Amino acid sequence: MLDQIRQRMADEVETLVHELNVILPKGIEKAVAQGDLRENAEYSAALERQRFVQARLNYLMGRIARLGELDTAHVPGDRIGFGSKVTVRDEDDGQIESFVLTLGDEMDVASDEVSIESPLGQALMGQKSGDAVAVELPTGERWLEVVSFTTIHDDIAS
Repeated sequence: MLDQIRQRMADEVETLVHELNVILPKGIEKAVAQGDLRENAEYSAALERQRFVQARLNYLMGRIARLGELDTAHVPGDRIGFGSKVTVRDEDDGQIESFVLTLGDEMDVASDEVSIESPLGQALMGQKSGDAVAVELPTGERWLEVVSFTTIHDDIAS
């Protein structure tokens, strides 16, 4: 999982570096050639995008550095933690849901990932199979039973 997160970040960094070093300078050069820069919307938009790309690159580089410091040895092997694949049953309607606990800014909702910082992620951290947890949501309290889970250590071993 960490390798996937690192790879997604590295791919985004590569794309942003290309945009910052190749695409944006061409756009700025084209806008400058049009003359008066004070009222040039293309020039203003290109500069704004350049600032955004640089800020995003700085953020990603910091996240990559912090990921390098993440030690999976500190992630529990017998309880739900970062990287766990969790299956829960809603105690009200019996519906079964499965998802993976990941970092908030790296989650992919389409892949059924849930942030460890979310109310659901926080409620599940440290739980075991058979545990019932209350999750405080904006729509009210929801009770879930942990049906099963695998940890990041299980993924590394396989």
